[in-house]
Amino acid sequence: MELYVLEHRLQVGSIPRGAIAPFTHGLVKLILLRDKTKCKFLSLTRTADEYSIIIDQEGLKELEPLSDQLSLVNSVWYAQNVSAGALGSGTGKASGITKIAKALILPLAEAQVPVFVMSTYQTDFILVQEKDLDTSIECLRSHFKIFREVEGETIEVPNSGSKGETTPTRGETNSREISHPLVAPPTRFSVTSLDPDTLPKVATILLDILFYADPSPEGSDADFFSFSIIDGDISLVMDTETLTRFPSNALFTSATGECWKMIKIGAVPLGFDECGIVAQVSEPLAEADISMYYISTYRYDHTLVPEEEMDGVVKVLLSRKAKINGAASSEGKEGEEDKDKTQSSSCTEGMDCSEAPSSAPVEPEETMEQQDPTTSEPANTYY
Repeated sequence: MELYVLEHRLQVGSIPRGAIAPFTHGLVKLILLRDKTKCKFLSLTRTADEYSIIIDQEGLKELEPLSDQLSLVNSVWYAQNVSAGALGSGTGKASGITKIAKALILPLAEAQVPVFVMSTYQTDFILVQEKDLDTSIECLRSHFKIFREVEGETIEVPNSGSKGETTPTRGETNSREISHPLVAPPTRFSVTSLDPDTLPKVATILLDILFYADPSPEGSDADFFSFSIIDGDISLVMDTETLTRFPSNALFTSATGECWKMIKIGAVPLGFDECGIVAQVSEPLAEADISMYYISTYRYDHTLVPEEEMDGVVKVLLSRKAKINGAASSEGKEGEEDKDKTQSSSCTEGMDCSEAPSSAPVEPEETMEQQDPTTSEPANTYY
């Protein structure tokens, strides 16, 4: 397979939801007036609390007058992209990062390289920080033929002769722990695209959704709209109700026209230097051959899975979590027969269990669906 390291020098940032107004002039220019700017890489994702942005240096110039109101990660990022031809299955079924999870995402996790992932309708971008780029290239040599874009030209990266043998590891990939809470809103989503020539015709609708939409009545986890325009390719991720606002012939969908369910990763903002966040979800789903898109934002990560596969996804992730917890529990019991029996068997690392009574019941494994007592509809699902 071929891996391309794009030349765009990217910044990842956040704009508070209530502070977007001053930025709209610059963002409208970047979205609608591409011939008036040199920006080639822009992704803007609206969530309940913020606008998460990925933007190249040229695009950032349009927002510089307001830079004190824009929170930026103190690092430059480079996007890596696997050639689309290497992923084709011939079935027309969308796969997202599933096909590259084992070859790209897991090796980077093992090499302790944090990643920021952005799936689009056309392809997937794996972002790594500039300081980790050389490590990333070295650990992926055995999986990919690697190219870099330099001043518009594509140049093959010469082999350093290390054959990836010096890549540091931190354990077997099949034991990766699911360490972050996973929340699944009931909303259905669509992954779509738009012909750039059609963009002016839907500009009013697009800008209204991006900048003037009220918070979702279904809850903050369902409030999600992502727009990207990268080297002329446009991608949109939105809930199916929002989709109906566009003319029926304006947007492209995949050959099979899937609807997607979202899983939000993290109960508190995730760390940009934390490794393995993407791998904890992508590895078990890739092993189960379940398609998934993945979108990282400034605070949280989000994965999209086919609606009809959602029960299987829940089963796979709960099974992985139970397996990890069971293995950890077995290890912890070795040599513990003579220790204080008042310590609860349900304690986990980092918890103060010294006062837990021995008769305390062990909490059952989380269920796949929890009912909201005020309604017959399932509440958000937690794992």
